[in-house]
Formats: sequence, C-alpha cells, structure tokens
Amino acid sequence: MKASKLLQDIEYTLVNADGSTVSGAEKEKLLSREITDVVNDSRKVGKGSLFFCIEGANSDGHTFAQDVVNKGAAALVIRKDVSFTVPEGEEAPLLIKVDNTRHAMALISSAWYEHPSRKLRMIGITGTKGKTTSTYLIRSILQHAGINTGLIGTIESAYNDVHVPANNTTPESLALQKILYDMAQNGVQAVVMEVSSQALMMGRTDGIDYDIGVFTNISPDHIGPNEHASYEEYLHCKGLLFRQCRVGIVNGDDPDTGKVLEGHTCEVESYGLDPKNDLYADDLELVTRPGELGVFFHAKGLLDLEAEVPTPGRFSVYNALCALAVCRHFGVTPEQVRAALKEVRVKGRIEMIRVSDDFTLMIDYAHNAVALESLLSTLKEYKPHRLVTLFGCGGNRSRLRRYEMGEVSGKLSDLTIITSDNPRFEESMDIIADIVTGISRTEGKYVTIPDRKEAIAYAIHNGEPGDIIVLAGKGHEDYQEIKGKKYPMDERVLIREILEEDAKAR
Repeated sequence: MKASKLLQDIEYTLVNADGSTVSGAEKEKLLSREITDVVNDSRKVGKGSLFFCIEGANSDGHTFAQDVVNKGAAALVIRKDVSFTVPEGEEAPLLIKVDNTRHAMALISSAWYEHPSRKLRMIGITGTKGKTTSTYLIRSILQHAGINTGLIGTIESAYNDVHVPANNTTPESLALQKILYDMAQNGVQAVVMEVSSQALMMGRTDGIDYDIGVFTNISPDHIGPNEHASYEEYLHCKGLLFRQCRVGIVNGDDPDTGKVLEGHTCEVESYGLDPKNDLYADDLELVTRPGELGVFFHAKGLLDLEAEVPTPGRFSVYNALCALAVCRHFGVTPEQVRAALKEVRVKGRIEMIRVSDDFTLMIDYAHNAVALESLLSTLKEYKPHRLVTLFGCGGNRSRLRRYEMGEVSGKLSDLTIITSDNPRFEESMDIIADIVTGISRTEGKYVTIPDRKEAIAYAIHNGEPGDIIVLAGKGHEDYQEIKGKKYPMDERVLIREILEEDAKAR
C-alpha cells in the first residue's frame, strides 16, 4: 500500500533527517513509496516496513531508529527527532512527524487493514465493573438472534470457533485493527468489545466509530503510577467513548453518569432500576435452586418482557439490562432474549461450579475490596446458612488492598479461608499475614491454608447444607505467578481433581 493512502486521515509533516520539512514534488515522490507492513515492534521490522516510534513506560521506540533503518524500514512515524545513518546503497526512510504517535498508529493501522470497523456494527463498553459479563450477555443474545458476533475483552477475543486469550482488556491499536480485519473477513457482522479507560486515554480505539457506546458504572480504581493520575482523569477518560459513538447507553443510576457524559456528542439512552430510566427493571425476585442462584425481573420502558438470569443479585440485573438496551437496537425478540440470558456463562464471573446439591460454590474475579464487598453483600441477600469466602492477594501490589479485602471478608463472611493468589516476587506467608492484619480488625472467623488446592479442598469438604462458598480473586486466570514464572493453576481443574480424588478414596 502506498504511504500516501496510509496517511490520508492524519495530520503530519514529512521531514528530513536534519529536521527540515519536505514539500512539493519531493514530498509527492516520497509518498508514492510502497509500504509492505506496519509494525510497532522493532524485532518484526523488515524491508519496506513502516515503524511506529512509540514512547512507552519502559522503552522509547525512537531509540530503535538505527536498528530499524538497518533492517530496511521504509518509513518511521516519529514525535521527536531521531538520528541514524543510512546503510550504503539504501534509500533513506520517510520520516513522518506527528504530534501523537499513538493516535497516528491507530488511524494508520485502520487504513492498513482497510478500515474494518466500518464494515462491522461496533459496540464498545466501558465502566469499572460489569464490562466482561455484559459483553458475553450481548454476544449470546445477538448470536441467538442469528447475528454473527465477535467479542474482544479481558478474557479473550472470540469469533466463530476462534478463541484467542487476551493480554490486555483492549488490545493495542495495531493488534485491535488486525483482529477486526480477521473478523470482518470471516463473516462477523457485529463486534462487542470492552473499552478500558487506559485504552481510551492512550488512543487505542481512535479511528473506530462505534454504533453504540455503553457505560456500566464507575468507582475509584486504576488510579496511581502508570494508570490514572486522579479520579477526575479516570472519569474523563471513560467519557471519551461518548465522543466517538452514535448512541450512548448509560447506567442512569450511577451518581457520576453526568460527569462521564460531559462533552458527549451522541444520542443518550439510560437503563437502571429507577423508573426514571428509559429502560428499567421491576418486580425483582431472588431465585434459589440446588447449586444455583439467580434473579427474575420484569424489564419495562423501552421494552416490556420478563426474564431470568442464572447469576445472583442486583448487579446481574444491571448487566442484563445493559445487554437488553443494546440488543433492542438489533431487533431481537423476547424469546431470543430469554433463551440467551438463561444459557450464558462467563468464565470467572460468578461462575457456578456444581459440586453438591447441599451448597453452592462459585468462582469470581473479585480481587479488590470494592468488588469483594459488592459480591458478598449481594450473596448475603440469599440468606445462606454460612457465607464462606476463600481468597488471597497478589504480590508486588498495594498492601492496602490486602488489609481492605481482609476487613471486608471478616465483616461479611461467616468463615474466611486465606490462601495464596499470585505471590509474584513476594513470600505467600507475608501476603497472608497482611490479610490477617485486616481481618483481625473484625470479629470474623478465619483459617489460613497457603496451598490453594488444599484450601479449596477444605472449603468443599467442610461445606454445610445451605452454604454459599466463594473462591475469589483468580476468576478466569489459569495460572499462578511465582518468582517471575507462571505455573498452570485453574481452579476448575483443581476442583475436578479434588472430586476425583475423593471418589477414589471412598
């Protein structure tokens, strides 16, 4: 593809190695150069590549200028001057100077992959909690309606029979455009994706015009070094989605929704439990079956239908309402909605694992105090015989999180089983000691069992009729990180092994 075609949507200056501007006939000649690939990893540069000099937290792509020129790069996208020597007999690369290399990368990547988002109906979901579950609910409903739908999120990117584990909630723009291209090429009609505040701040989704943007909720999170400087910045970044979508669907019950919508350019619809919303839920009823918890509700306003979700609590209703509000724009029927909601299961998000008819066991990703408190408070509404919570905390992360999670579990759980999570480069027992410090501020009962499999076995073997047992913190993760190495550890596998060992021992 010619360089001129790749650069159609961006503002740039073509410069010489000495920083002087290239213009006129010389500029036209250079822009006719063929580009063979676009990359942001210097190791993947080949002859004819366009290389993005991205300034990251750990490295600066501008420092690799000489390396990529030696490999035959045909163009460099830069924000600041670079120095290099062109190998004898080779052409000097185009130097494309821009104000923001990440923004340029997003738009150039879109052009390279023939603007795939324009061929798809795009749904973007942002918020602190509920993004992952909502994406799966939406995909399930649309699939039931016969709309081939792809998904991009925290757990995976998925379409047709393809499932690729995720590294980031929202991939870097270059990778994101490749995923969208593959989906468009393989018959996908709509895409629902999680859009993180980091992705919005870093321009990963620039160049995508969303048909629908969604806001689930917001609470203080991701604030600190290498994340957001303040809660105000966090709110602002979430709100950027509503400047690049046609319809904004928002949780009207969240007190900060107005702040998130500041500067929006889209039409707005709201959902929630309050009847003031365009779509709201009424007549909520908790549902309890052997090994299962759910909730029934009646959706009113923009839709009128009754439905049930096989996960507990009000936040499950919010997730379902979010999905209904989106899928309404695709003309789905009430029957398709009801069937999809009852079937969908999200790995590691209030994932029920049937081990007994006497008690309920679930896996959830709750890995901070806010998420854990929300989950446990919801489960208390089901009036369990005992609420048993098993969790650990990650190493090389805030110690405050350990104290807070310990205190939350101590206040809300009848029994806490403190175990290991991802100790990383810390000692598991040191992390456990911090959690104990937090739980000691309460009168909550607890035991410490460092080995996670032994801890899960203890929870299962000591389960009592009517108990709800929560394995918190790992969720969809299938590994344990210790001293810089990841070891396979999937809680579903551990549970299966425990049950098989029990059966053999009988």
